[in-house]
Amino acid sequence: MTTTEAANGAAADEPREITDWATEFDHTHPEYGARAPEIWDELRDRCPVAHSDTFGGTWLPVRHEDVAAIAADVEHFTSEGVVVSPERPEGSRPVGPAPPITSDPPFHAVARRLLLPGFTPKAVAPWEVSTREICNELIDDILARSGPGDTVDAAIEYAQHIPVMVIADMLGVPKEDGEIFRGFIHRIIENPGGGEEVAEEDSLDFYLDRVIAEHANATEDEKRGDLIDYLLGVELEGQKLQPEHVRGTVALLLIAGIDTTWSAIGASIWHLACHEEDRRRLINEPELMDVAVEEFLRFYAPVTMARIVAKEIEVGGCPMKPDDWVLLPFPAANRDPEAFENAGEFVIDRARNRHSAFGLGIHRCIGSNLARMELRIGIEEWLKRIPEFSLSDPDTTRWSAGQIRGPRELPLMIQ
Repeated sequence: MTTTEAANGAAADEPREITDWATEFDHTHPEYGARAPEIWDELRDRCPVAHSDTFGGTWLPVRHEDVAAIAADVEHFTSEGVVVSPERPEGSRPVGPAPPITSDPPFHAVARRLLLPGFTPKAVAPWEVSTREICNELIDDILARSGPGDTVDAAIEYAQHIPVMVIADMLGVPKEDGEIFRGFIHRIIENPGGGEEVAEEDSLDFYLDRVIAEHANATEDEKRGDLIDYLLGVELEGQKLQPEHVRGTVALLLIAGIDTTWSAIGASIWHLACHEEDRRRLINEPELMDVAVEEFLRFYAPVTMARIVAKEIEVGGCPMKPDDWVLLPFPAANRDPEAFENAGEFVIDRARNRHSAFGLGIHRCIGSNLARMELRIGIEEWLKRIPEFSLSDPDTTRWSAGQIRGPRELPLMIQ
């Protein structure tokens, strides 16, 4: 591989030592976050489908062929649970707790169709102006307190705020609640089943019930025509959506629309800090940006989804039993040399790039147009305003573990 992600900072509690990733892997372990690409390569060579007893039994295929096959198989795998945790969802098929991503056919297609109009290229295009404004406001703040030779954190001060503000505007929730959203993401995505005590009023459900009720009780003059208003007004087979459906879909848009994109933006800036030649090419050849974005998405794909085995099946010679968890590491599939030429190299002008950063199968990401736009603009505006930068110290970059991977702390030296 041509790039090696820097190690995570020390966790508050010393994590257990993992001696064999093929039989005891834990995707929430700090080491996994720090060196996941190396772990995928190791497993692909010796054990393309790893297994662990963590979370009650979890499988990890790392070949593109296996990941794609599982993603397409809606008979043997249910999407009812997409975030691995100690608990399995019960009794919610085919809708699931966060439709449509947790929905199985045939309900999935109906629930997905409701959201598609809001995320077409035409629907996303008007958000470009406000996204550029958000990026420049954040950079204004950075440059107001920092100059050449100073250190700034591109993850904490920049990347993590962009999708928070964009999706908050789209949903019609306060942009000032960004820190609350990040708390939800940490508990649900980064530390599932971590045993954190959460007061009811600090829970995601409580927050969503409150903001949805505010929308439902708004007068016609107060309505903004945002996504929550849309979900409250739309009908499914002649009936308004059930409250659980509205809440689950808003939760999906809030969580999935934030962590994934800020991770992609942060990882891309990390790469440009490490690879001056790629940074120079993007500055001098802006026409490369669209293909470069696709390579950032391939090489630093942030999202690993999950499925639950519904019917016994064998994958890669491994017998999977009902209720087993199966992780779908799309980032690992994107680095499979059987699927991509020079898969372990970042090629900024890669011409052929059918990556799976947005997933495979029926659950391919609805928000891909929005995510691409935010990633492109996030990189463009950063390079316009802060073209010269490098890692202040490679050892201080901290990568998240769990099912969304990206830099959580990214200290850069402005030059």
